[in-house]
Amino acid sequence: MKSYTITVNGNVYDVTVEENGAVSAPAAAPRRAAAPAAAPAAKPAAAAGAGSVKIEAGAAGKVFKLEKSVGDAVKKGDSIMVLEIMKMETPVVATQDGTVASINVSVGDMVEAGALLATLN
Repeated sequence: MKSYTITVNGNVYDVTVEENGAVSAPAAAPRRAAAPAAAPAAKPAAAAGAGSVKIEAGAAGKVFKLEKSVGDAVKKGDSIMVLEIMKMETPVVATQDGTVASINVSVGDMVEAGALLATLN
């Protein structure tokens, strides 16, 4: 038998895995993590609050590819970046015509739903 500590959304679970593949977990409520792991700091490509239109993540995922840079003109619906969400490449698109004012993430960053990804002017 092997024991593991698993953290899911800030909740810490102690689990034991048996050789035959059965999983057991204590019936007690999950314990809270003492301190969440430090997330990588956002890397703004322009001054904070650079744009008035916020582009936020619709779901948690990983930044897979940046398709636009600060200063690029975009039309409504143009892909600004691609997130990998549940093993699928999901484009993040401009909500209106404008210019990319800031890119607040880098390729490889993990983001939560609602995280600020970019801003437009």
